[in-house]
Amino acid sequence: MKPAELMALGDKNIMATYRRFPLVLTRGKGCGLWDVEGRKYLDFVAGIAVCNLGHCHEAVVSAVKKQAETLFHISNLYHIEPQIRLAALLVANSFADKVFFCNSGAEANEGAIKLARKYASERMTPGRYELITMVNSFHGRTLATVTATGQEKFQAGFSPLVEGFKYVPFNDLEALEGAIGERTCGVLLEPIQAEGGIRIPDKDYLAGVRDICDRHGLLLILDEVQVGMGRIGKLFAYEEYGIEPDIVTLAKALGNGFPVGAVLAKDHVAEVFQPGTHASTFGGNPLAAAAALATLEVLLDSPVLDNCRRMGDYLVSRLAELAVRRAIIKEVRGKGLLIGIELNAEGGPIVEECIREGLLVNCIGGKVLRLVPPLIVSEQEIDEALRILDSVLQDK
Repeated sequence: MKPAELMALGDKNIMATYRRFPLVLTRGKGCGLWDVEGRKYLDFVAGIAVCNLGHCHEAVVSAVKKQAETLFHISNLYHIEPQIRLAALLVANSFADKVFFCNSGAEANEGAIKLARKYASERMTPGRYELITMVNSFHGRTLATVTATGQEKFQAGFSPLVEGFKYVPFNDLEALEGAIGERTCGVLLEPIQAEGGIRIPDKDYLAGVRDICDRHGLLLILDEVQVGMGRIGKLFAYEEYGIEPDIVTLAKALGNGFPVGAVLAKDHVAEVFQPGTHASTFGGNPLAAAAALATLEVLLDSPVLDNCRRMGDYLVSRLAELAVRRAIIKEVRGKGLLIGIELNAEGGPIVEECIREGLLVNCIGGKVLRLVPPLIVSEQEIDEALRILDSVLQDK
């Protein structure tokens, strides 16, 4: 079937929840993707910060193949060996004492919201259920997580929204403290706002949030769905800021492309989840756990995180040079390999031109190009991406 026929068949049968580019991608390896006609693209989207080890990483492919030949799925009514091993490795390398497994970032954040409310109902004074989140945040597409998301465009058409959320500006400790009331039970935020335009906090902001939560007896929940699993050069983003949260959510890169999410929590919080209070049919099933375990082992035992830091610095420095030559670039910001290029014009046409030249990037918030290549990206691949971007931005 020809590409146009495939896309027409998809448009006929799939709900139109995405504005898809006219590409049918069929194969990937490392930082490269190939379409149905065999053309190669340099991938600086990585499934939206999902394929941190690149496409079809040998260790992950091998783990999934081996598990698929043994056991696809069993219920969480039984003990699951790869899930147990994955949980133990996450706990051993994080602040957490316990893990709950699910299937996606939205589901992880939904679980964290439920965990916070259950904790508040059992351990706090009556009537505390409200979470403070940040303007321009993004936490998912379920009713609760879209309400937690501090962007009206994602909430439009879904009223009535879920009660119990209040919004304050990101990176503003005074506003956060001023928003705390008798119903507040916790604070939910992304350490770096990714969908919100790659917004980096001040150096002491997260430490200040932790202090505020401690003084007011609140839970601190960090949404690391996009920034965790090595994306900023450390396994978890909270490590970069020298704090420990009470709850962290993970997904995206946890399975390097295999759907899996997780809620990590300290014991005193996690223990309020008892049999019957929360569940997920597919959460941490054998295939998902095997993929995530292999991904985590590579991140811990190889130079991938070091490469992320070095290549992130290299990419930002090269982009700073590009910004001097191209007036359309307003600002370059980022950490590790989570990079935003704010433009003085709409970014959609730039993305389309990059695709035509063989480079995949995406645009968030209308004017911010997001570059999130696999963490294994090389200098040569960065140079090629910048060559294409420079050419596209010429005369803009």
